[in-house]
Amino acid sequence: HDTMRPAREQHERIKMRLRLAGSSLAAVARELGVAATTVTTVSQGARRSRRIEAGIAAKLGVGPAELWPERYSAPESTPRHGGDP
Repeated sequence: HDTMRPAREQHERIKMRLRLAGSSLAAVARELGVAATTVTTVSQGARRSRRIEAGIAAKLGVGPAELWPERYSAPESTPRHGGDP
């Protein structure tokens, strides 16, 4: 489906950048002590994990918001106004 294409392309770009940096999603998984499939699903956008997103970004020397701007610019990340349930 069309909505998955940008996430898939983004995932492929992340994998390419990791390869160019001499790393991989599997290497990130080993360092974080999680399954490689877990890191892959986070990179693909099928699952969220700030810890894994941060681990991938750190390997590339960037912040997670640079790799996944749509995940870090959501309305929930804006300051809350007090008192609302």
